[in-house]
Amino acid sequence: METYVTIAILVSTFGLLIFTKLPPASIFVGALTLSITFGLAPLEESLKGFSNPGVLTIGALFMIAAGMYSTGAINIISDKLIGRPTSLLRAQLKILPPVAIGSAFLNNTPLVAMTIPVIRDLARSCRLDPKKLYLPLSYASILGGTCTLIGTATNLVVSGMVSHTLASNRSDAPYMREIGMFDLSWIGVPVTLAGLLFIVLLGKWLLPSSKQAGLASAELERRYFRAEFVVQPGGLLVGRSLKDAGFSGVDDFQILSIERTGVTSVEMLPGTLLQGGDIIAFSTELPGLKTLWSTHGLKPLNAIREMESERHAHHLVQVVISRRCRVLGWKVDDLPPKDSPYHIWIVGIARGASALDHPIADTVIQAGDIAVIEVDDAFFYQNRNEKEFALVKRLADAVIQRTDKAITATAITLAMVASVAAGWLPMLHAALLASGAMLLTRCMEISTAGRSVEFQTLVVIACAMGLEAAVTHSGLSASIGDMLGALSGESLYMALAVVFLGCILMDALVTNVASAVFMFPIAMTIAKGLDVSFMPFVITVMVGASCSFISPVSYQTNLMVYGPGNYSFTDFAKVGMPLSIVVGLVTVFLTPVFFPFHP
Repeated sequence: METYVTIAILVSTFGLLIFTKLPPASIFVGALTLSITFGLAPLEESLKGFSNPGVLTIGALFMIAAGMYSTGAINIISDKLIGRPTSLLRAQLKILPPVAIGSAFLNNTPLVAMTIPVIRDLARSCRLDPKKLYLPLSYASILGGTCTLIGTATNLVVSGMVSHTLASNRSDAPYMREIGMFDLSWIGVPVTLAGLLFIVLLGKWLLPSSKQAGLASAELERRYFRAEFVVQPGGLLVGRSLKDAGFSGVDDFQILSIERTGVTSVEMLPGTLLQGGDIIAFSTELPGLKTLWSTHGLKPLNAIREMESERHAHHLVQVVISRRCRVLGWKVDDLPPKDSPYHIWIVGIARGASALDHPIADTVIQAGDIAVIEVDDAFFYQNRNEKEFALVKRLADAVIQRTDKAITATAITLAMVASVAAGWLPMLHAALLASGAMLLTRCMEISTAGRSVEFQTLVVIACAMGLEAAVTHSGLSASIGDMLGALSGESLYMALAVVFLGCILMDALVTNVASAVFMFPIAMTIAKGLDVSFMPFVITVMVGASCSFISPVSYQTNLMVYGPGNYSFTDFAKVGMPLSIVVGLVTVFLTPVFFPFHP
């Protein structure tokens, strides 16, 4: 009876994920609640995901990624390695191989967590479809993890089970030996190459496309700001072309003019090189304005009293000039009044639909003008009883990255990775210490750390672990094992294919680690029954359990890109099923070459 109830809950869960737009966290909380209500597993087993070190580690790694992003360290590194690719193919070729290589030696969760904001910024500045990059990012990290023993937790768990079996001196066990650091490379490297080639060549058609935002509202009036910035001498933009700086061919904004001391006219061509002191005027909507404001090497031109605090502590605020504003009729160049308490930098001004056709300094202030200004903390206190503005709205999603802390954040992250790789600290301890170091060194603020944690993702992972307990305790996993054993027959290659298929099936139902743990004894039984070496089977279990492509809930990195990419459940299946077939074929036919059935 419990088996059928478990099947009903799983079918309902996946049905809701596929055919509804309910939040995945809500669906999984409901499924886990039903599992607990029907007593499909002990309560402590059902709730184990909420105290699982792996789940807590992911939460800490989100904060590490936030520290790396808020200091600009990720952008600096990605700018050197990736640059600004002009096509989807170039972007994939520059992003996916480094991620796969890194995942072979590092935990892929922080790699994906730190690359997500890079893809978000690249997609915006290079006009690339983020949906065709987020999912390949997760798949590349999964594929790379199959190349070494430390590539994924799954590999380490299976290796530990092999060691335990050897230590127990079981007489009924088939031949096996300890798995070395690079034993998996013989299979993992070809699998990774084949998988990346599949994604690059066929992913363009299989991956979903983002809907073009704003098509439905094309008839609505759009507001453009005139924004003016100066290129900071010695900054990151000096010597770079407009194209390399991300200012050419972008939808979010358009260059109106470039002024340079001693030069009558500066051509606005993609190859034009920027110099320190250049004044650039843009026509931009609000999203583009926020992007320009947070760009390293640009500073607002029009300062209404300089601020002494560092720019990373400043805020971007949108205001509407009221009818009672005392500077109505004043030119911006004549501000501020002597008794004004404000320290403000004017970033952009909008009046009507089109951008102003004259410099901001020459603009005469009128009621109803919309301005975006850079302010410090004191502004909000000084403005509490003022009537200068009819509306004051803080743009909370606009931040200045603290680049002076980039080296510190990078050093903390590398120390975390090194301590784990050397075996000095468990991943959770290292991640918590690193996140604490990020806060102590002011690489990020406590509010930034709190906002960075994707709590819905953590809830989905924790609930999925609870459902895995229901699958095991209800007897459903045993039934699946019996079915796979019967399918293997006497064919050695068919037996490997069945083991791989079993791993993929269990990946879709539970987590990848649970899939490996479940399939290990089944694969060993099949190898014993065929009187062959267990080595090709255990390698197949490692690769099959790690390659969780079909379901977003079966692997942590899939869940991490699920939300940012705004994917549906079917998006994963559409790409993941053929990719699983490619990986399966390479694994089944290549594994016996390096790990013979009869050693």
